[in-house]
Amino acid sequence: MAFSVNTNAGALSALQQLVRTNAGLSETQERVNTGLEIRSAKDNAAVFAIAQNLRADFEGYNAVRQSLDRSISATDVALAASEAISDLLLQLKERAVAAADAGLGPESRSALKQDFEEIRDQISTIISNASFNGTNLVDGGTDQVVGITTPDAVGNITIGHENMSPGGTVVIFGPASSFSSAVDAQAMVTAIDASIKNLSASQTRLGSGAKALETQRTFTDVIQDTLQVGIGNLVDADLARESANLQALQVKQQLGLQALSIANGQPQSILSLFG
Repeated sequence: MAFSVNTNAGALSALQQLVRTNAGLSETQERVNTGLEIRSAKDNAAVFAIAQNLRADFEGYNAVRQSLDRSISATDVALAASEAISDLLLQLKERAVAAADAGLGPESRSALKQDFEEIRDQISTIISNASFNGTNLVDGGTDQVVGITTPDAVGNITIGHENMSPGGTVVIFGPASSFSSAVDAQAMVTAIDASIKNLSASQTRLGSGAKALETQRTFTDVIQDTLQVGIGNLVDADLARESANLQALQVKQQLGLQALSIANGQPQSILSLFG
């Protein structure tokens, strides 16, 4: 090997190796700090792109969850209102049947009429209060519930409007309906029976929709969990392996520094040639 004070090949070689070791050490420390093996496109462009697409789906499902939660709440309120109206219809039928008794005295029928009208008015009160986040599925309006089911907002579950207002499609007698005679009361019984039947069908539709929303909400949680695991499998660092690699690189760094120090000292031996 030629001796030269101008070029120290050994030191240059040792320095190059130390630079590579330091770069590997920095990379490993970054993986340990972030917990990620693929942090950007420069680490692995293809894997990073796949992971970003999955992350976009994951965030999209966050919006799906919120939409389904709102839809479930609005439908639950509508179902609660329908159950309360159902109870009121049963009470109204009891009063109307009692008032349909031809042998009932005027005072008794009048008392039943007053009670009937107070119960009847409660239906309108319940309906006016059956709103969630501005959506009322049981009044005389046209509100619908549309729960998004896919992260691209294309798929959805729609719950239709059910008009339970007196005089509407479910409760067929009007908000001022009452009776003054046994014949009137008998007619009210018929109207109430029809309303009870209509309400049962309406509750079935609402209940089926609510079940579909809840099933989709549960499925959305499963999808998000699966996406999260999939993203982790693609980009997460194996910290056990990185820890072992970190220790090895730290040892190599120390050895590299010693090798560079030794190589830098070699030109001093030239002085002995001129001693």
